[in-house]
Amino acid sequence: MSASAIAIPVHILAALAWVGGMFFAYMVLRPALAGMEAPRRLAVWQGVFDRFFPWVWAAAFLLPMTGYWMVQMDMGGFRNAGLHVHIMNGIGLVMIGLFVYLYGSLYRRFVDAVAAGDWPAAGGLIAAIRRIVGINLILGIVTIVIGSSGRFW
Repeated sequence: MSASAIAIPVHILAALAWVGGMFFAYMVLRPALAGMEAPRRLAVWQGVFDRFFPWVWAAAFLLPMTGYWMVQMDMGGFRNAGLHVHIMNGIGLVMIGLFVYLYGSLYRRFVDAVAAGDWPAAGGLIAAIRRIVGINLILGIVTIVIGSSGRFW
């Protein structure tokens, strides 16, 4: 069995967890919570993020590791990789950078604002988090389309 027989499903499952989680949060959970009072809604978001972000950290580690493994082992390096692989890599690095910023800056301040009961500040931070999640969701969908169709270009 080739190592890529393990790397490919791990890569796909990591992308599924991250992008699927963002899709659910943005398209389903956000509208469902819209009618809640701010303290309850923001506390729910904190609970969701507390459970989702460890999965994103895992994906942010596994996606490049499995991707680079496949590029090296199956393609002999980036020099031999198709354009779609280079685009996926670039978009993935941008997504990881946006998540690191979101987590390290916005989310930490959001947690502090919720703990302090500063609902206006928490509301402003959740809006900023939502924008980054929306951008990463679009980038993730584009990456999935490129990854699944690129070898046919």
